[in-house]
Amino acid sequence: MSVGIYIAVMAAVTYIIRMVPFTLFRKKISSKFVRSFLHYIPYAVLSAMTIPAIFYSTGSYITAAAGTAAALVLAYIDLPLIVVALAASGTAFITGLFL
Repeated sequence: MSVGIYIAVMAAVTYIIRMVPFTLFRKKISSKFVRSFLHYIPYAVLSAMTIPAIFYSTGSYITAAAGTAAALVLAYIDLPLIVVALAASGTAFITGLFL
């Protein structure tokens, strides 16, 4: 198949996914439950994509867990994202050197 057909199909699918909510939900959603549910969807999706990637990115679950623990502690004390990411990567790397 042609690459152009693949691109056209993906463009159509992306357009449909983005267009359907606008056509189905014309009024403001008034249900507090539905609004709170929709509020947490981006966080849930991001977590579902990120957590497996963290634990399968290294060759060892121990290094991944050490990096995750470092990231959680540093994020909890409100350090900047770049510091958290670099420290988590460094922790996973250094832990891997000792294993």
